[in-house]
Amino acid sequence: MDAFTAGILQRIRNAELDLHRAQESGDDFLAEVEQSELDDLHRLAAEHGISVAQPEAHAA
Repeated sequence: MDAFTAGILQRIRNAELDLHRAQESGDDFLAEVEQSELDDLHRLAAEHGISVAQPEAHAA
């Protein structure tokens, strides 16, 4: 795995964790921000042919 792929996958994991924390704390604004970041990272990964396992659906 190259550094770009590893970096994108790590950023996705971090965004998923941050999203879960925001949801658990009830911070709807932060959850929306984190979901947007996660969506952008998934789009970027797809554009570069990086396979990402889809996490369970998140309520927005």
